[in-house]
This record gives sequence, C-alpha cells and structure tokens, in this order.
Amino acid sequence: MRLHLLDGTYELFRAHYGRRDSVPGPEGYDIRATLGILESTLALLREPGVTHLAASFDTVIESFRNEMLAGYKSSAGMEPELLAQFPDAERALEAIGVVVWRNVEHEADDALASAAIRWVDEVDQVVIVSPDKDMSQVFLDDRIVGYNRREQKIINEAGVVEKFGVAPESIPDYLALVGDTADGVPGLPGWGAKSASAVLARYHRLELIPLDPMSWDVEVRGAANLAQTLKERFLEALLYRELTTLRLDVPIAETLEDLEWRGVPRDRFEVFCADRRFDLGAIRVHRWAD
Repeated sequence: MRLHLLDGTYELFRAHYGRRDSVPGPEGYDIRATLGILESTLALLREPGVTHLAASFDTVIESFRNEMLAGYKSSAGMEPELLAQFPDAERALEAIGVVVWRNVEHEADDALASAAIRWVDEVDQVVIVSPDKDMSQVFLDDRIVGYNRREQKIINEAGVVEKFGVAPESIPDYLALVGDTADGVPGLPGWGAKSASAVLARYHRLELIPLDPMSWDVEVRGAANLAQTLKERFLEALLYRELTTLRLDVPIAETLEDLEWRGVPRDRFEVFCADRRFDLGAIRVHRWAD
C-alpha cells in the first residue's frame, strides 16, 4: 500500500497559472484554480495505486518563519483572486472526500514531512506529490519519494544525490549556502550549486566544513573566498538552514485509516458545486462513496 501526500498549495498555483479559461465565481472573481485543483486531484485518484491521500495547504501563507527572517516568503504581491481561493480549494478537496490539513502556524511542507515520517513504517511507500526541493530532505531510499506530476517523474534518495550532489540530510545545509529564491532565502554570496554540493558531499554539515580552506580535501574553485564568506556569515548560514529545515512534529489528528479514499460523497459534492456554480455534469467522477 502506498500513501500519497499532496502539496495543495503548489497544486493550487499550478491550476491557476496552468489554465487559460476563466471560471467566474459567485463573488465575481475568477475561480479557475479551484476548479483546476478539484479536477487534477480527481485525476490523481484515478491513477493506479492511489488509495490513501491527504492534501496540505498553506491556509495562511505567513508562518513562524516570517518572524525569523524579514524577507521570507509571504502573501505580499500575490494575485488577490488566487489568495482568495485557498478556502475554496480546501473545501473542494474535502467535497471529493480527501483529508485536508490547513496550516496556520506551520507550512504545508512541514505537515507533509511530519506525515511521511509518521507513517513510513506502516506503508510500502510514501509518495510526496510535490516538486519542491525542500521536500527531498525527507526522502528515504525507495520508501519516501517525491512525485513531480507535471514531469511525471519519481525521485528517490539516489535521485536526490544525483540531482543535488548531496544526500537528503544535507539538503537544508545546501539550501543555506545556495539559497532558495522561492522561499526568500538568499544564501551566501559566491556559493553556488557546484561549490556547495562539492563541499557538502565531503563534510555533510555546515559545522563540519573547515574554516581554513587549506584544510579542505576537495578541490573547489575560489575556495579561499568561499571559506572567508562562510566564516564571516556563519550565523546567517545557520539561520538559513533552520529556515529550510522542515518540522517533523506538526500535530496530525487523523489515523492512516482515515486517509483511505472511499469515493466522492455525492451530497457534499453536489452542494459544493452548486455553491461555486460548477457544472456538475462536466466534472469526471469515477467513483462515488457508498
């Protein structure tokens, strides 16, 4: 049995920017992202082996991390019609019988990581449906993997090493050095993907990197400057690592059994579609709940 964990925030963005048609909602703004995530999640549930599923959302974009770094990602600059659809998207997935986790203090990725670690020993495989490189820090051989639906690609622990040059446990250190523009983490000046992967492949953690470049037993271009930057901005690097480290202790009330998808509950789905003025007959439902 496989457990699928869906990055609802990413899927909502993907639906909003991936669809070209406009879907007017009752409040007057375009709700194509809500319809899109509803249809794409039903499509996921039609894929072979998708029996247990939960979706995690950044119900509030800001989290505890915004208190740690002023420039961390926020809702500032987001399109109002997209931001307004988070509640609709969460209701949409619940309307088709999917367990939804609404995150306020933590982020969607924290809940996904917590769930993956919690249930990895109870299933054959945990599949985290997200392309976010943050998630790769919890990948574990073939037992916890990532699934990029847009590219139709699975990445496991070996794939993380191949792609980033470091093991999953070093991903937060890697992102601390190179930065993560999607989350507003700047990284350290001069450090790039090649230098970070080369050094961390050898030393694994920031604390274990010798501050004296003459002690490095790996060849890295500009080692002296990189070592000097790390020395001068080491506390910044530690902060960035903390920001990019996923929390594994997000409270989850459900049991694994609760995450089994049993079909679309007809009454709830019909009420939701009527409320959002969706054409019920145009949405493909392949299985109704008993």
